[in-house]
Amino acid sequence: MELCRATFSWANSVVPFFHTPQPAPIFVGKRCRIVCVNNNNTSINQTQNGDANQMVISITGATGFIGRRLVQRLLAEKHSVHVLTRSRSKAQLVFPVNDFPGIIIAEEPEWKNCIQGSNAVVNLAGMPISTRWSSEIKREIKQSRINVTSKVVDIINQSGDDVRPTVLVSATAIGYYGTSETQVFDEQSPSGNDYLSEVCREWEERALNVNEDVRLVLIRIGVVLGKEGGALAKMIPLFMMFAGGPLGTGNQWFSWIHLDDLVNLICEALSKPSYKGIINGTSPNPVRFTEMCEHLGEVLGRPSWLPVPDFALKAVLGEGAFIVLEGQRVLPVKAKELGFSFRYPYIKDALKATVSSKKPS
Repeated sequence: MELCRATFSWANSVVPFFHTPQPAPIFVGKRCRIVCVNNNNTSINQTQNGDANQMVISITGATGFIGRRLVQRLLAEKHSVHVLTRSRSKAQLVFPVNDFPGIIIAEEPEWKNCIQGSNAVVNLAGMPISTRWSSEIKREIKQSRINVTSKVVDIINQSGDDVRPTVLVSATAIGYYGTSETQVFDEQSPSGNDYLSEVCREWEERALNVNEDVRLVLIRIGVVLGKEGGALAKMIPLFMMFAGGPLGTGNQWFSWIHLDDLVNLICEALSKPSYKGIINGTSPNPVRFTEMCEHLGEVLGRPSWLPVPDFALKAVLGEGAFIVLEGQRVLPVKAKELGFSFRYPYIKDALKATVSSKKPS
């Protein structure tokens, strides 16, 4: 059970206000200070205009592959986190209260209060695309991104100046550019004309509707290398089964980013005003798929000579296999201009760190 106490200050008077249990604090104006006591008696002190280095951040998609690592990072840096979810029970399994005592978990009816009590919002929600596609799944892939982004933007836009978050970091994907074996894409490149390009355009359009006073960062994310999720986790078993050869022709480009670098990029976007607009979330050194497989073979101690047939990948990913089989070469021009430092700029080091990493506790 959670009891929230709010203290409102007017002139020299202090008026305490007690109310029934709520999953998230409600901020009323800039001078409102919230103290929430959760079910293990840990106090969480949050102020709208407190220490600029300690933020209150609402996150959609927090229970996903990227979101879990981001939450861990933000908590380690002593920020306060609101997990915006459609399923409290699922979120509580991912973030059990004994291990994550400072997190506030909110279902959709409570999102407004959480967002209005935040300095920033990170929007990562969306059904994973590294799964078998069907017409129904494709519809869900698109709607899961568009609907949540629209809801978040609507809440922000309907909020008063005194409770509106100052920054929105919203995910999108390099699928925006379409696929090519010859073109090089950066943030200025036009959109492609396939299904994922359409998804990304509509996804970004919703985010671009946010209030002009809110700093918007759209991160077009590449293939994220991590052991606990993403396309790589599904490709490794195929790689092992077929003696580690390339998927498809091997000539397709693989634009990737290590999970830790992506989380670092999101954190930089949250804290630095110079980060705004479109930023490609990819390594500065994309590689041909053959090269990626060679390095993965070295890391796994497997040979890398027998190609994985297209049908094997399609059996796992269905129509979604074209992301890997066709690929695109995407460069993070904006991130480099901003001075972002990649911990893993080269694929071999990133794969080694990924394969050897232990599952976060």
